[in-house]
Amino acid sequence: MTLEGKMLIGHEAASGSSKPIHAVNPATGERLEPTYVGGTRPEVERACELAEAAFTTYRETTLEARAAFLETAASEIEAIGDELIERAIAETGLPRARLEGERGRTCGQLRLFASVVRAGEWLDLRLDPALPEREPMPRADLRQRHIPLGPVAVFGASNFPLAFSVAGGDTASALAAGCPVIVKGHSAHPGTSELVGRAVQRAVEKRDLPEGTFSLLFGSGSEIGQALVADPRIQAVGFTGSRGGGTALMKTAQARPQPIPVYAEMSSINPVFLLPEALRARGAKIAEGFVASLNMGAGQFCTNPGLVIAVKGPELSAFVEAAGDAVKASAAQTMLTPGIHAAYEQGVGRLSSNDKVREVARGQVGESAHPCQAGLYVTAAGDFLADTELQEEVFGATSLVIECADLEEVKRVAGELEGQLTATLQMDDGDLDAAKALLPILERKAGRILANGWPTGVEVCHAMVHGGPYPATSDSRTTSVGSAAIFRFLRPVCYQALPQGLLPEVLRDGNPWGVARLVDGKREA
Repeated sequence: MTLEGKMLIGHEAASGSSKPIHAVNPATGERLEPTYVGGTRPEVERACELAEAAFTTYRETTLEARAAFLETAASEIEAIGDELIERAIAETGLPRARLEGERGRTCGQLRLFASVVRAGEWLDLRLDPALPEREPMPRADLRQRHIPLGPVAVFGASNFPLAFSVAGGDTASALAAGCPVIVKGHSAHPGTSELVGRAVQRAVEKRDLPEGTFSLLFGSGSEIGQALVADPRIQAVGFTGSRGGGTALMKTAQARPQPIPVYAEMSSINPVFLLPEALRARGAKIAEGFVASLNMGAGQFCTNPGLVIAVKGPELSAFVEAAGDAVKASAAQTMLTPGIHAAYEQGVGRLSSNDKVREVARGQVGESAHPCQAGLYVTAAGDFLADTELQEEVFGATSLVIECADLEEVKRVAGELEGQLTATLQMDDGDLDAAKALLPILERKAGRILANGWPTGVEVCHAMVHGGPYPATSDSRTTSVGSAAIFRFLRPVCYQALPQGLLPEVLRDGNPWGVARLVDGKREA
């Protein structure tokens, strides 16, 4: 397929009139064709108009029709073949195996949400039949279902050009909920975004869905994004990116005459707690796993282990030495964009220039245009607690080890951490009491707590939580990965004493859709 450098507004391909966008090969610095001319307010207006028009029809599609659409989108993405992988490699510098795996994850989560839609449990149907003879007060017939919020704006992420981008988790869950989606594609990988966007566009047409069910816009700077969030037809926002970017969208959303939810994933340093018995028994093995996780994708994962916390002593010193040796042997990897590389260098510079921080090791120097040289640093718990700057995320393969005087200081550090996506316990049986003491603290700090694993690698399944207290996300009650992500784009409506002919079909007597329902407090199929 020939890339046209176009935005996709409903069924049409369109050019904008704002600043041109060029993808850059981060490995070579080469500018990639074609040129993408970003949109302005007229393109936002057209996309939102179509999405609002589509919502009336799309929100009431049958479960089967909506599920089939999601499956068709997955098949259309797969049908692009190697062209998609080649373009993504050129735009991101990521290795083929990583991108092929990410394509599988993207299509897998579309199919997961198709199965979720078919099951219908997300409708959360509740029926409380009328009790006209009840004393002292009768009860009216009450029936509840969840309905979609309305058109959703989704912002593609820089670090996942497929799984958190045009047809990623936010888009899949919003479409599954019955919400039309307008994606603001990331400027770092516009060609990849166009390819996937056209696949979703084809799925819309093949399933004979309303034109405004899906649109894809581009735009450098903040104009397009702010205009989308401010548009009164947009009813929710999905965002993965920087704390500054997410916070700016949150402010716009709250300043509207009708504020709307922004589900923003922003910043996390994902602490790893090395408990004493585990550190004593297998410190070298833990160090090996830690550096492997740290280096995954040049550290450009939101779940990268950027902080290690343990009690100071010979065991921790041995761990730091082993991890330092592994970091020194780490080959440099290409970072995703010039901007991410520059931010990483600034973050490493902050650590290196802090007189309370000691450099343990740096990885190998790379030869690409934007290499990530891994890093490992150490500081004392007291100095960490006294300097809030040390909690700032360094987005890349660099981590900071916190030396604590004892387990009480470990707890104190845990209690002072910002909100996180993950917290990891490296523990053995002898560490159970220490872990129990930490767990209530970590439950208030993180959305996912791991034992004896590593936070990188997020399984797409029903039980996964990819979220956490601010600044990890803007709403700790939600997840952006897993089947529960659909609930971000739904709200409950209760129907009181409506006649059968006026009720939504799914709530009528006889359960015509065959979906599980809670009837008078009892679960019925």
